Amino acid sequence: MKSILYTLVSLFVLSCGSTRVQETTTLVSSASRTSAATSTQPMTASSKKGSDTFSNVDRIKSIMNYLASDELKGRDSGSEGIEMAAKYIEDYFKSYGVAPYFESYRDTLSNFEAPAYNVVGIVEGNDPALKNEYIVIGAHYDHIGIITPENGDKIANGANDNASGTASVMELARYFGTKKSNKRSLIFALFTAEEKGLLGSEHLAKKLKERNLNLYAMLNFEMTGVPLNGKDYFMYITGYDNSNLAEVCNTYAKEKLVGFLPTAKEYNLFQRSDNYPFHKEFGVPSHTFCTFDFTNFDHYHKVGDEVDILDFEHMTSLVNKSIPVLEGIANAPTQEIQVAE
Repeated sequence: MKSILYTLVSLFVLSCGSTRVQETTTLVSSASRTSAATSTQPMTASSKKGSDTFSNVDRIKSIMNYLASDELKGRDSGSEGIEMAAKYIEDYFKSYGVAPYFESYRDTLSNFEAPAYNVVGIVEGNDPALKNEYIVIGAHYDHIGIITPENGDKIANGANDNASGTASVMELARYFGTKKSNKRSLIFALFTAEEKGLLGSEHLAKKLKERNLNLYAMLNFEMTGVPLNGKDYFMYITGYDNSNLAEVCNTYAKEKLVGFLPTAKEYNLFQRSDNYPFHKEFGVPSHTFCTFDFTNFDHYHKVGDEVDILDFEHMTSLVNKSIPVLEGIANAPTQEIQVAE
């Protein structure tokens, strides 16, 4: 989520492929990006079946090792590094059956001076009627780039913020792109310029509103790289009281997957991430899923936000636990998620 340091000076908060990639190879699809994944073991297809084993640690690690590598120099909006990240995401979408939503995957921002773009794909619904209803599944893939050096390191790699959420969305896109199991249409959007003030999501929300998109819900993923401590739920949503999303999620998950974090309400995190522009434009259920709670991560907007401090088992579980939830929401005969009155 974008910074709220101006109101909370003492707290660190969220800014809170042309060919199919084979399961037995790394995810990096071009020679120029091969080095980003060489430190991981080759990914292998799981011998088990079911959404609970769809993603795996090696796959998550490979995505993260590239997106949060020094080669991308912190993925600042409009930079060469974020251009490389965008190409990587485009190749990934194309490899797994996620089509461009517009004429290309790139949605160029109209509210940012330097050339910058969201990466937007779609998996069309398979139901003749429900496919005309849309769910946006998003995360921001930008970070803050080069900052004041600390111990000789000046690259803010943004592993948790928000390569983690980006990796989650990419894996969810892979699931639906290959399974085609969704009745409603799913838009997978990776936003740029979140760190500049939610500019990427603001641009896309307004653009889709102008096109009269029949949007059902916007589900965003932010800082999902480390687990919550001492909670009786796996993750929380911002704007918990704004809809019945948590109840719907927990029903499909068959566990207490989503809970309420009082701190998120206290500091109004609902307005600090890419769900918010969709709430403003469409007035539909729009929430961010997160596992950062102000106590379990000390590297917000610092050079210490590195891949090696994240929990890949947790990230894998988050993707696998989210799949039946999103599948249930996408396939329900009625729109179960309702905005609170």
